[in-house]
Amino acid sequence: MSYLQRQYRTLLVSVLVLSTAACFPAKPARVAAVAFTAEDVARAAAKQSDPTVVRAGTPAYLMLLDGLIEASPDNARLLVADCQAYSTYASLFTAEADQARTAALYARAREYGFRALSTRADLRGALSGTLPGFSLVLERFGKGDVPALFCTASSWAKWTAANLDNLDALAELPLLEATMERILELDDSYSYGSPHLLLGTYLAAKPAILGGDMAKAKKHFDRALVLADGKFLPAKVLYAKYYVRRIQDRELFVRILEEVLNTPSDTVPELTLSNAIAKEQAKELLEKTDEYFGEEP
Repeated sequence: MSYLQRQYRTLLVSVLVLSTAACFPAKPARVAAVAFTAEDVARAAAKQSDPTVVRAGTPAYLMLLDGLIEASPDNARLLVADCQAYSTYASLFTAEADQARTAALYARAREYGFRALSTRADLRGALSGTLPGFSLVLERFGKGDVPALFCTASSWAKWTAANLDNLDALAELPLLEATMERILELDDSYSYGSPHLLLGTYLAAKPAILGGDMAKAKKHFDRALVLADGKFLPAKVLYAKYYVRRIQDRELFVRILEEVLNTPSDTVPELTLSNAIAKEQAKELLEKTDEYFGEEP
């Protein structure tokens, strides 16, 4: 049995312990001890080169985090972890298979993010106010809040993309954009340039009538690629998928995705899983090249 499999067995046991102990007062020490195990699993999963192993084990990890939050509902660290886990699971493992389920997972991730941020300011409540008022609330957050802000904005953007027929979701777009801009102000290099990658993808995917802007998207993708430094392969995949495909540059599309396939996944150990999944996605995109650009003469 591998280390990761042993860790997932520990998770399942922990979930059962939490569920059977639900009628007893929560013990901070108990929550902290299991939380350390959850963090170990997250680190191990990030270094896993076989996405199928993580796909099979992630639901148990989500159950564990949900149980820990039931025991410690105001723990910002756990709330951020659950926000990240639900958003990642939805985007990497369910998006193509079940759109309704994916949207629900993003909604849950977003809510955990808002709860994590509420220890600093009521960003969730500010959604019902004006853009200037919302921006003032955003000013209360600092660089240390970037992980919570980013996972909230990321899941929020993906939830919006899955709910374009929802007027409330569309009405929140200026607030979402203000959040993404605030993250850039605080730390644009976070997680290999992921804030630029998020905004670039958002601007390239959004219809022009709703404010999509390919020129601005290109600037953010360019910066994200510089910060990724060839190590964070999802940057190239998203650039090819959302920008290069839109501008119909077949040669660049193929070249970038082939670079992804030819780059080892484990150059940076903690990026192994993200890169392995990026390589899967690059292969799938390449197989659809003729569909996107038409057959070559």
